Amino acid sequence: MKTIEKRSVWSVLKLAFLAVLLVTASCSQEMAELEANQEGVQAKNSKAVLKTLAKGAKIHGTNGIYFGPDDNLYIASFYGQEIVVMDKESGKIINRFGVGEGVLGPDDLVFHPDGKSFFFTDIVTGYVGEMNLKGEILQYAEFKAGNNPITFLEDENDPENPRLFVALDFQGEGLYELDPEDLSIYRAIIEPSGSNPFPLGFFNAFDFGPDGRLYGPSFLFGKIISVDVGEWGDPPADPSTLIEEVVGGFDFAVAAKFGPDGLLTVLDQNGKVYKVDIVNKTKTLFTTLQPGLDNLAFDKDGTLYVSNADFGWIVEILPSRQARTISTGGMIGPMGVAVLQGANNKDDVFVGDLFRMYNFNGHTGNEKEVYKGYLVPETDKLTMPFSVQADTDGENLIVTSWFSELVQVWNPESELVTEEYPMVYPIDAVRVNGEIAVSDLGLGGVVWASNQDPILPIDDATVFAPGGLATDGVTLWVADWGSGIVWEVNFNGSPPFPVANNLKSPEGLAFEKEGSLVVVETGESRLSRIDLNKDAGENVTIIAENLELSAPALPGGLPTWWFDGVAVGPSGDIYVTGGGANALYRVSPK
Repeated sequence: MKTIEKRSVWSVLKLAFLAVLLVTASCSQEMAELEANQEGVQAKNSKAVLKTLAKGAKIHGTNGIYFGPDDNLYIASFYGQEIVVMDKESGKIINRFGVGEGVLGPDDLVFHPDGKSFFFTDIVTGYVGEMNLKGEILQYAEFKAGNNPITFLEDENDPENPRLFVALDFQGEGLYELDPEDLSIYRAIIEPSGSNPFPLGFFNAFDFGPDGRLYGPSFLFGKIISVDVGEWGDPPADPSTLIEEVVGGFDFAVAAKFGPDGLLTVLDQNGKVYKVDIVNKTKTLFTTLQPGLDNLAFDKDGTLYVSNADFGWIVEILPSRQARTISTGGMIGPMGVAVLQGANNKDDVFVGDLFRMYNFNGHTGNEKEVYKGYLVPETDKLTMPFSVQADTDGENLIVTSWFSELVQVWNPESELVTEEYPMVYPIDAVRVNGEIAVSDLGLGGVVWASNQDPILPIDDATVFAPGGLATDGVTLWVADWGSGIVWEVNFNGSPPFPVANNLKSPEGLAFEKEGSLVVVETGESRLSRIDLNKDAGENVTIIAENLELSAPALPGGLPTWWFDGVAVGPSGDIYVTGGGANALYRVSPK
């Protein structure tokens, strides 16, 4: 495997979640159910038929969950940038609190013991907030980047003054107590040091035990630990005096809560649910679910509910230990899309979906395979796939992830990476004339992956934010999100020149056939065609419009953020991802 360098786990996690700070606007409205042949969505006079080929989850990823005094389930969705209120029986969404209410990237939440409000951690901003059941912010205070799990400790001797605790994950490390009456006031319990940078190992979703100690997973080290949180006036202490290991042997333990049985229920991201006896320090497998588990909650009757961040579902665990689906899962944020030629010359469609790569039958829309992407890149393993392009050999895929700062060449049959290039903020990548070209905003434009030499640099005059790339194998086309121009690069000594202009925030770009390109104009939520045989300014026609694309970035964020992709299959059909609807569209000739 061709690799320029490997970075430490901390570097990857830190830089990845630094990128998450570039916040986007929420797509918090209920996703519309799209009909198979959408009347009025394809442009007038368009010689094409638009179909929703595949549909994903109702929620853009489910993270922390907690039952409110109304016995409804409150769900934090980091990727969806919202808190969802759901009926636990029917799965009906009762309410959504998103960016409009001041929720920007929640990862966990907990209700105040009095039931009048809930507190949430906004991992993408480092803020902690308090909100009432109407969705009104009561307080919102800057805390620390990476704040994640949050819980209360009720004091029998002082029931009017419960204590609030928060820990940092991925972008930071540490455990803190906050003043529930004024979230800007807090004390450190455990903090990292130069000699011990990970004393907790990313202490994730936790709960207090009957002995008054705080129990939760050490994500990095695959074990459950307990912590003596001390008293409000105590200074930070030596972690070795406060932390005890309970039980180990987990892959990636992510959440731990005590149930009515007195045991600690623990989720491992690999899909396994365990019961832990904290006295005997033993664990027992309770049930097995789909990988991607994130958090859990018990309702007032003691019934267990589990969330899945990767697939966006919510399930209830029945007495039989079987799962009853409350809210279905699937794609949570489709972005890049690529097509290979499958069996019987059918289009084999691949969609990057943050934590997973989906493979669909381009004819039926049936899901063929789902591949795991790794936040912490492992040798020869798929990274978190954002943009996806078909390689020129017709067998491999070129995968780009600014979240993991990588470009990879990945084979879906062997599931192995054959080439890998560390980048800074790569947006898209294609192979042209045998080499991989990458649009990387951190490296200042379009560059070669192998040596990062410039191809089309950002000059802040005509080139501002290169994003989507397309090629016929010889010529390179670049969609500049900032200027609305699509550039052609011929590599024959002549300078790049515009082949289309006045586009509205173009992102996904694909070579359709000799003489034409297709492009996703995210500023107008539409798919357009560029006729390369006509002059720029007179050569763009609309194919389909009113697509439910990904939410736009807020000022200061990567402009393309959750990438809206397009690809053309060997059949001639066009495939577009609809991140807002969690959908894959197909556009076919009439």
